[in-house]
This record gives sequence, C-alpha cells and structure tokens, in this order.
Amino acid sequence: MPKRKVLHYDAFSSVANMGNPAGVVLEADDLDEKAMQAIAEKVGFNETVFLTGSKKADLRLRYFTPGHEINLCGHATIASMYCLKTLGLLQNKDSITIETNVGNLPISFADRKGDLFITMKQDHPRFIPYHGSVSALAECMGLSEETIDISKPIVYGSTGTWTLLIPIKGLDLFARICPNNQMFPEVLLENQRSSIHPFCMETMDKNAFMHARHFSSPYSGTKEDAITGTASGVMGAYYLTYLNENSEAADFFVEQGQEIGRDGRVHVQVIRNESKMDVYISGTGVFVQEFEVQYP
Repeated sequence: MPKRKVLHYDAFSSVANMGNPAGVVLEADDLDEKAMQAIAEKVGFNETVFLTGSKKADLRLRYFTPGHEINLCGHATIASMYCLKTLGLLQNKDSITIETNVGNLPISFADRKGDLFITMKQDHPRFIPYHGSVSALAECMGLSEETIDISKPIVYGSTGTWTLLIPIKGLDLFARICPNNQMFPEVLLENQRSSIHPFCMETMDKNAFMHARHFSSPYSGTKEDAITGTASGVMGAYYLTYLNENSEAADFFVEQGQEIGRDGRVHVQVIRNESKMDVYISGTGVFVQEFEVQYP
C-alpha cells in the first residue's frame, strides 16, 4: 500500500498537545478524493487538510473528517498556514488567498508579541432557526431541559460549516455534558448533518468573552472538536445578530477545550457592513510531529 507523510500541527495554541490537532498533507495534487478520504480516516483527527495547486488562488485547501469532506475548517486552515509560513514556503508573503469549497478566502500573517498569528476570513454568516424539541436537544447532550437558556435563540449558524448554537445557562454545566452523537440526526430535523455547539457568556479566563464545546455529527466519525474555528466565527456573528444588534463590530476571544484538557483560544472579529457581516478568526499554532500513514 502507498504511504503518505502527514504533519501534525495543533491550532489555537502555542503549546504542543493543546488546542486542536490537524493533519496537514502538503503537495497533494496527485491524490484523488478517495485517497484523501482514506488518509483522513487513518489519521483520525477531526480534520486533515490537503494542499494542492489552484488556478483561482495561491493554493487550494480540501478538508476531510474521518467520515467525509467538509467545505471549510478553521483550525485546519490555521494549522496549515502556520506550517507553510514557518517552513518558509510562502516567500515572505504577508497575505495570500486560498481556494475552498465556499470560495476564495484571504489569509494574512502577523507577529503578535513574538507569536505568529494567522487571520482567515470566513464565508458570510447564515442562520436558520431551530424549531425542534428543546427537551430532546438537552437529552442528546446528557443535560436537563432547564439548563438551556431559552432567553437566547437556538439557531443553526454557518460561516462555511453548519453547527447548532445552543445557549447554556452556566459555565459549571459544561463539565456535565455527555453527548449521544448518534441522537443528533433525529433531533436536528432541519439539518440532520449538523454538529452542535453549546456556549455561554461565562468564562474561565477573564480575557475570554465566550466559552464553548463542540460535538461532531455522527457522520464525521469523530465525537468532539477541541477548539473550533468556524463555530467560533459564527458565534461572533450570532452575538451581533441576536445579542447586540446595535453594535457595528465585535472583537473578542472564545475559549474552548478546557473540559478535555486541550485549552485553546480563538480571536474573533466581525464587522457589520450594510446587509452582511465580514467574519475573521485568528490564531497561532505549533508543530507536534511528523508521521506516515498507509492507505489503500
């Protein structure tokens, strides 16, 4: 069987084995979709990203969970861009454009107090109301109905990948969440392939603004995402859409991963422009290891 080199980077942390792990496969032009899927399944991370040439942008990124391809992944983008920049493969460019399944997106690089930070623009946010059972939704997270904060909207949100944003009443409840991912499709009737993203406005870190966890669709082949770039971005758009409708911008940090020992931070910036919003996330990364996988 053929072998492929995979680079393991952690995104949204500068400490190895914190943040969110991603597999990065460089120069993947010779791989077809079947091979990419097989490699992602062998790697086993929530996402593995494959970098290829592009006729529309500086390069193309394709993202695969162990179960299927997804349109956009924040942490795998940050990880792969950190990889390219630190390996000196971008000719000292301060910005590039990447082709993704949601279109071409700009990427920029900056030094923040000695750490390399990557900023990516995401797709314009979209929201769909959740009309299902709140009780069933709580049950699929192992919680009781009264733990969900129904004073805030429960909505599906996307800046490239759909997730269900679920407001939770208190920070202490997050350690009690024990999801049954297999239940998600029967509860999420409007979007059966969606992940779920419980969040609250109470945080462990005084410098963070929101706390969250992220649980995968059963179709993806994974259970929980340590710290989620696309969901963090859509949380910023949610804040401006539903919680602070008069503000022109949002600028804050989301914390995630603490309950599973993978502490990480996402810097979220959202700017309201007439009838749409521009969503940006930023984060750093760290190289962990290089390994090979065999695939059919």
